[in-house]
This record gives sequence, C-alpha cells and structure tokens, in this order.
Amino acid sequence: MIDLLPLALLATLVFFVFRKRERLRRVVLLGQHLMQFQIEKLMETVADGYLRALGEPDPTRREQIWRYLDANETQLCEQFERFVADFAKRGEVETRVSKLPIGIPMATQMFPQATFDLRKALAIHAHGLTQAASNALQRTPRDKAFTMSAELFLMQHTCHWFCNSRAVADARLLARHKTSHAQVLAAVGADTRRAYLALTGIG
Repeated sequence: MIDLLPLALLATLVFFVFRKRERLRRVVLLGQHLMQFQIEKLMETVADGYLRALGEPDPTRREQIWRYLDANETQLCEQFERFVADFAKRGEVETRVSKLPIGIPMATQMFPQATFDLRKALAIHAHGLTQAASNALQRTPRDKAFTMSAELFLMQHTCHWFCNSRAVADARLLARHKTSHAQVLAAVGADTRRAYLALTGIG
C-alpha cells in the first residue's frame, strides 16, 4: 500500500511555496507604483486628524483642524489619482484579482472568469475618495470623515485582496479597524458601492 503522507506533505509544501512567491510578486508590483507617492503618509495624517477633530472639545480649535484636513484630503486624492493612472499602464493579466475566498496559486490563470481587474477597482476607489473629499452633498464634517474613512478602508481591503486573498483582506480589515467588509461597504458613497458590486459581484 502506498504511503500517501509524504506525497501530501510534498503537495502542501509546493502549494505554500508557490503561494508565497505569487504573494511576493504582487506586493512588489503594487509597491513599485505606491513608492512614487506619499499616499500612506497622507492617509495616516488624515486618519489621525479625524480622531483629533472628533475628540476636540473647543469648537474653534475643532474647526481649525477640519480646515487643515481639507487640504490634506485634496492632496491625498490627487496623489491617489496619479497612482491609479500610473498603475493603469500595467497589463490585464498581471492585475487580475481572484474572487475565490482563499488564496490559490495561479488561480487568476486557471479561473480567469472568476476574477476582476484591479485597475478598474482602483479607479472606482479614486472616484469615491474624490467625491467624499469634495463633499458635494454638504454633509457635516463628522459625516464627511465617516464616509472618507470608509472609502479608504475599502481601498485598503482591495489592495490586501490583490496581494493575498479576500479572506486575508477581511481579517486584516477587522483586526486593524474593528469593522467588517459589509459594514465598510455600507458606509461608502452610493456610487462607490454600486460600481464596486458591479465589478466584484461580491457584497
């Protein structure tokens, strides 16, 4: 009788080696484009600013913080749009994102029908961020910050999904921001939610 344990161990090892290589390739690909901008730094500035403004008891001081954040939000949106335009130059094959819940090596090549294009997803996020920052709906600063944060969280989720898997992205969103993917999707702008669902087919 053939001992299947060594074969199972070998198959498992091969799976994780290929999965790690694919993850590294995707992280490097995304990083090559992000490193040209200060998007992560601006995101941190905006997020910290929201917390300061929401916790500031003095109305005058609170208003000053909101005005300061307006400029940072605009800069963040401008840089993200430039990043999206730069990333759009990549080929379709290397920007596919698997819709499968877990990461499987070469899933985007084996099941291309179960993928979506990261370039299109990033364009949706860029539009959503710009809409939220422009505050065309004349929301209160608090409501605007809530929507802007949700747009940023969903964008981060998409990037983690591309680099790893949807399951990993869901877990990181919950661990970092104490919120679920469904909650974030419900909090983004209506245009973002509609376009995102049409692209990914996943709520």
